[in-house]
Amino acid sequence: MRPRHSILYLQGALFLGACLGSPPDPPDPPDLPSLSLEQEQFWARLQPLCGNAYSGRIVEGAPGDSTLQSAALIMHVTECAEDRLAIPFQVGDDRSRTWVLTRTESGLRLKHDHRHEDGTDEEITQYGGDTFGAGSARRQEFFADSVTASLIPTAATNVWALAIVPGELFVYSLRRAETNQHVRIEFDLTQPVAAPPPAWSREPASGSF
Repeated sequence: MRPRHSILYLQGALFLGACLGSPPDPPDPPDLPSLSLEQEQFWARLQPLCGNAYSGRIVEGAPGDSTLQSAALIMHVTECAEDRLAIPFQVGDDRSRTWVLTRTESGLRLKHDHRHEDGTDEEITQYGGDTFGAGSARRQEFFADSVTASLIPTAATNVWALAIVPGELFVYSLRRAETNQHVRIEFDLTQPVAAPPPAWSREPASGSF
C-alpha cells in the first residue's frame, strides 16, 4: 500500500499545478517591415561589415570643400540590430557624424545624426531621406524628405546613395540635383583598420559591437 503522505503529496502537487496552469507562451518576435527582394539582399550584404572599421578616400567633392580632401576618413559599423544599422563616419578628429540606416514600412531610410562633443544635437541633424522603388542588391538611393527640406531648403532635392561590392568597396555618395554637384567617398573593404574612438557621446545600442 502506498504511504498516505505520498498520496497527499501527489494530490497537493496536482492541485498546485492546476492553480498555476501552464507557463505562458513566449511573445512572438516583432515583425520586421517588409522590404523588396533587392533591399533585403542589400541589407544582407551590409551584415558582414558589423563591428569593422574601414578607411576611405574622397573621389568627388563639393567645390571649395577641402575638409574631406585633407582629413583621414574612417567608417565604423558599430550598431547592428534587425531593423537598424549605425555607421559613425570620422573625419580626422571630428567624431560628430553618424549615418543611421533603418527599415521602414515603405523601404529603407538614411539619416545623418550630428552631435556636439558633449553629445547634444547639432542645430542641423537628422536630415536624410527614403528609398523610392526597389533599388538593387548593390545600390540604394535615398531622396530628401520633408524634414530635410525644412532644415536645409537647398537640400530639398538631394539624393544620397549607399553602394556595396562585398569584400571590395563601400560607397557613400550625394547628388545635389539643383547644382549637379556630386560627392563620392569610397571605402576599402579588403582591409579592415583599427577601430577609431566612438562617435561623440553616442551610447551603444543593443546589437552593437
